[in-house]
Amino acid sequence: MFRRSLFGRMLTSFACLLLAAVIGFGATTSASAQDRRQNAPGEFDFYVLSLSWSPSFCEGAAERGNGGGRSQQLQCGGRPFSFVVHGLWPQYERGYPEYCDRDSWLDRNIMTSMLDLMPAPGLIFNEWKKHGTCSGLGPRGYFETIRKARAAVKIPPEFIDLANPKTVSPAEVEDAFIKINPGLPANAIAVTCNRSRLSEVRICMSKDLQFRGCDEVDRQACRRDQLTMPPVRGG
Repeated sequence: MFRRSLFGRMLTSFACLLLAAVIGFGATTSASAQDRRQNAPGEFDFYVLSLSWSPSFCEGAAERGNGGGRSQQLQCGGRPFSFVVHGLWPQYERGYPEYCDRDSWLDRNIMTSMLDLMPAPGLIFNEWKKHGTCSGLGPRGYFETIRKARAAVKIPPEFIDLANPKTVSPAEVEDAFIKINPGLPANAIAVTCNRSRLSEVRICMSKDLQFRGCDEVDRQACRRDQLTMPPVRGG
């Protein structure tokens, strides 16, 4: 009886160790397959060009009552801004990399050169750290790519000098962009919202800045029926 019991416990222990080894090997293999790509600079599938509707950002900031510092004052002061660049984000087909080089720094001269498109110094620094370091490009190359991506997208004329609040549906905004940008497919653009305001228009582009579909980004679009576009400030 003792021998049988001891033998049984030995078999059970061996089986548990074998199972743990198999599971551990599978987990290690899976993690290794992911780690070879996750947050590796330049290893991504496409870009998302995010265009923020500046009046919505500024109205939200005013409601929160925070001064926002110099960055917010530059964007929400007297100069009229409509759509501004939030960022150009490397993406995977599912998910995205971020902070691929936390030790990287951005030269102040490069930052100031981008203020016409991204009118907030803090935003520019953050976009480089969080997204630009994952592009596989140096700082100058990354921001030159942002400028090229922005130049490749036409803004519908009805949004450029919006003088009064405008009520729109997300589909209407998408259709306006699709109409004026030949080759932009419906699944390559997504409108996002913050409460009842239009927040951003996100457009997916290949690494060579051609429009391309992006189902995951498209699924994250705003589902509200109607949105408000506050008017352009100042000006």
